[in-house]
Amino acid sequence: MEMKKFWKGGFAVAMAVAMMACSSGNGASSNNTSSETSSTNAETTTSAEAIKIGISGPLTGGAAVYGQAVKNAIELAVEEVNAQGGVQFEANIQDDAHDPEKAVTAYGQLKDWGMQVSLGTVTSAPGAAVAQLYADDHIFALTPSASSMDVIYNSTTKSYYGTFYQMCFTDPNQGIASADYLSTHTNLGTKVAVIWKNDDNYSTGVHEKFVAEAKEKNLEIVSDETFDTSSASDFTVQLQKAKDAGADILFLPIYYEPASLILTQADAMGYKPTVFGIDGMDGILSLEGFDTKLAEGVYLLTPFSADATDEKTVNFVTKFKEKYGDVPNQFAADAYDCIYALAQACTEGNVTASMSATEITDIMVKQFTSMNFEGITGTEGSAITWAETGEVSKSPKAMVIQDGAYVGVND
Repeated sequence: MEMKKFWKGGFAVAMAVAMMACSSGNGASSNNTSSETSSTNAETTTSAEAIKIGISGPLTGGAAVYGQAVKNAIELAVEEVNAQGGVQFEANIQDDAHDPEKAVTAYGQLKDWGMQVSLGTVTSAPGAAVAQLYADDHIFALTPSASSMDVIYNSTTKSYYGTFYQMCFTDPNQGIASADYLSTHTNLGTKVAVIWKNDDNYSTGVHEKFVAEAKEKNLEIVSDETFDTSSASDFTVQLQKAKDAGADILFLPIYYEPASLILTQADAMGYKPTVFGIDGMDGILSLEGFDTKLAEGVYLLTPFSADATDEKTVNFVTKFKEKYGDVPNQFAADAYDCIYALAQACTEGNVTASMSATEITDIMVKQFTSMNFEGITGTEGSAITWAETGEVSKSPKAMVIQDGAYVGVND
């Protein structure tokens, strides 16, 4: 496939990454994935002519695998874009520990730093907490992975924010796509049990649309069980109901940590349905202490396949593995695409570092609602586009875990 304007492989450029303490006074390494939530940031150092990009995400805590993947991909993409000699970026990545209150604090720090454009937040709950702030200050945000409708839609005013866009699929779209896939792939099973988290807007958003679409597609849901944060350790009741109902598909629209417990407990009780998840499942193979053999045969829908053979994906995966010693997940891929999409929009919109955030936002909205972008997520050769609502349009890919790796499903 022909290489796009903002794709250039085969080079490596050194970039300094400074880890510094924020207002708490206690610095922490971005590699710290413990439950500590000290406020940290990682700032890519460039010239005074660079456009300042801000983002917050969980660099510490239980969701740190997502934040670290996004951070690494941003660093890599900024290196590449800056090396091309055109538009220049400087990225500041604050730790919000997947906490809405910390995300609000991080937003203030990024604004004080001089943020001109943003990647929003890595996860949805923090994104929902700061979306109105971005709208009020008229700062454009393109989140790689905050998939909830709450980050782009204000349920109080019944209107879209207009400045918060997504590179990832919205939760409703993931629910619809999952039901559509299962209804046309009856070889995986025909009776579905769902286990979802009722105090998480990510999980509830997917679940709602999945159930509605399943009804439209005559997909039989035989068990529909839920849990919340306080009960996220014991799933034997939900699993027993699914088993008793004869469910041969277990749909898990949840993040990888509770999913790992569900897989462990299902195995202990001898229950072996086909497990089907979405992008939140991506990361389960790197979860410390989890027996990855239990994830063998798990399916998930994601916009990215690390084993794809197209030139862009091979280049990204190779460089990411060389730099960080790990295979990039979907969160990393979406973040990488975010930087390149911003580069395209800034170049085609003649954005300069001397412009205000408000000026840049007006240009970004115009560019993103009119341009076609081809990245490493979505279907190869198919353009990624955005609606005025901030929702992305691209095709999902089915993956299955085989021999401890994510493998694309060709069907």
